[in-house]
Amino acid sequence: MLTFSIEKWEAWAPGLITDIHWREWACSPYCPYPAETEELPSTHFLPAMQRRRLSPLARMVFGCAWPLAENLAPMPVVFASRHGETTRSFRLLRDLAAGEPLSPTAFGLSVHNAILGQWSIVRKETEETIALAGDTDMLEHAVQEACMLLHAGSPRVLLVVAEERPPPAYLAWIDDAPFSYVVALRLSAGNDWQLGIAPAGQAPCSSAWPHPLNLLRNLINGTPSWSHAGPTRHWQWRRMPA
Repeated sequence: MLTFSIEKWEAWAPGLITDIHWREWACSPYCPYPAETEELPSTHFLPAMQRRRLSPLARMVFGCAWPLAENLAPMPVVFASRHGETTRSFRLLRDLAAGEPLSPTAFGLSVHNAILGQWSIVRKETEETIALAGDTDMLEHAVQEACMLLHAGSPRVLLVVAEERPPPAYLAWIDDAPFSYVVALRLSAGNDWQLGIAPAGQAPCSSAWPHPLNLLRNLINGTPSWSHAGPTRHWQWRRMPA
């Protein structure tokens, strides 16, 4: 049984930018419609040169994670994304198929932990970072990693789950990222929350929106407990009484 506290959260999805937007969404959830041009989270806190180097996915991560880490001591970061920099990778494959030379910089920024590398460089931090890719219960595995870091002595851990809507060529095969989104949590050692695991007792159920947003909805609505059926495990979330 994992125990932890959630100190603060930040999130972004198309049309869901402010705290008020998310609270309205939690009361009447829906699948945001991806726009042709999306207003990404603000990264005004970065110099223009550094902003230009960030991909849309990296801007999403920085825009939501930065406020949770601002004015605090450096903390470990757990980044979870099933598809990662798919857009960058697709461009590289397209260039390769066209016989064009590949950019070493673009290749270096397409690997799964590239965003964490950029985070460490920009913030000049050397705390541990972990990049995960998983199935529909990737969020729970990310929480598991974060709790191990807390147990090892870290006062706080930053957990970020993010997906970018895949390029049109991949839409027939990728159905778990209908729109771009990011959920960032600042976790600390505590007993406010419990996450338990048991053998899967029911088939995984599909949802109109990604599973990490279900966590956000339950956080906002004060849901005392809920469960999530992953591919091989059944996860139980529980909010402990104050």
